[in-house]
Amino acid sequence: MPAGQETSNKATVRRFHDALSGGPELVSQAIDEIVAPDVLFHAPVPTGSTGAQALRQVVTVLSRAFPDLHVAIEDLIEEGDKVVGRNSVTGTHQGEYMGLPPTGKSVSYQEIFIFRFASGRIAEIWGVVDVLSQLKQLGAIPTGKEAAI
Repeated sequence: MPAGQETSNKATVRRFHDALSGGPELVSQAIDEIVAPDVLFHAPVPTGSTGAQALRQVVTVLSRAFPDLHVAIEDLIEEGDKVVGRNSVTGTHQGEYMGLPPTGKSVSYQEIFIFRFASGRIAEIWGVVDVLSQLKQLGAIPTGKEAAI
């Protein structure tokens, strides 16, 4: 794959992450432009949706729960048709999330995503998100002495 294409794929992942911090409208526009409509999204999606619609719904849930969501790319690595991103995510819990009413608590967690590209668009996504850390920070899962009781 030519070096120019590699740079383009990394730039596309950066654009997608920048959109995440810019709100739902910016994310929806980015999804329309850079994500294949039938993208394979390998992550638990409680809505039962598939493709780009599943990705939109996940982003909508996160945006409502954490309106100040910020994704900072720590590492971005490219190999062939894949780009891997390791991210730090922060936000304040101001809306319902996974059945938990708003707590006003701040969260900070890590995630790793792999994006596969086809024809210049994101065609497949795998993600590992530290949901356990999120839920502990929000008080949904006991920590320390509380966990021993």
